[in-house]
Amino acid sequence: MQTDELRKLVKSALEDLKAENIVELDVRDKTDVTDYIIVASGNSNRHVKSIAGNVAHDAKKAGHLPMGVEGEEEGEWVLVDLGDVVVHVMQPQIREFYGLENLWQVGLSRQQESL
Repeated sequence: MQTDELRKLVKSALEDLKAENIVELDVRDKTDVTDYIIVASGNSNRHVKSIAGNVAHDAKKAGHLPMGVEGEEEGEWVLVDLGDVVVHVMQPQIREFYGLENLWQVGLSRQQESL
């Protein structure tokens, strides 16, 4: 699966379960670990878990097995590692506290696309 197709699949899976404040960060020139980071919010533990589960399910269904899923038990912040795309689904207060979007832009120019 091409990276662009994977990004579209992730965005669709996020939107299907009403994820909020979806932000895509292009980090290709900042790290070799992944190409894109997608951050989204869910409004409760259950919502965060469901959104992340939907992303993993849709990726598997398309033949792209997640390399890992972390944080499902707590549901405050769930990471779905799809290789070229890493997805962070967080509750708003956790997202604000850690400020992932800001970490990737400090001292660097970046392309950010709000959906």
